[in-house]
Amino acid sequence: MNHPVQMYNYHAWANQTILSRIKELPSSVLSQEVNSSFPTIAHALSHIYAVDKMWYLVLTGTGMPEALQACIPLNSELHGSVGEYIQCFNDLSAQYSEWFQGQDDLEQTVLLDNPFAGVRETSLSEMVFHLVNHGTYHRGNVSTMLRQLGHASIMNDYSLFWYQEPAQV
Repeated sequence: MNHPVQMYNYHAWANQTILSRIKELPSSVLSQEVNSSFPTIAHALSHIYAVDKMWYLVLTGTGMPEALQACIPLNSELHGSVGEYIQCFNDLSAQYSEWFQGQDDLEQTVLLDNPFAGVRETSLSEMVFHLVNHGTYHRGNVSTMLRQLGHASIMNDYSLFWYQEPAQV
């Protein structure tokens, strides 16, 4: 089993799962203000997407400072419907899938110039694990925000992924 690919597939599945849950709710849930890590669920989703896109750029050869600058605007690009988020995440997942298919060695290391932490030799798989962990953390924020808004969330744990077919969005 290719663990970085499996973990990314989990990440994509978990994003689809929570987006499917949000799609079942009134459309206003995206933009309802809540006292949490993000002002709205749309802000949280845009942040997850922006960071996923940034890491995609880094994995495909863009320097981290440049990738970060290119993706900062995506943090504040709020979409008006869950369908738009679903499309953005699906398009990016397709790009990741294509990138994974072209990789022979995800344990290869590159020099990562992280503007927040400095230069470090980092494997491609470590970067994938980081983006998955980042997404898990913020999907937890979204689940909490849903509960604060009076709605149940949905289970999207890695252990559930083992038993599920990818969510249909």
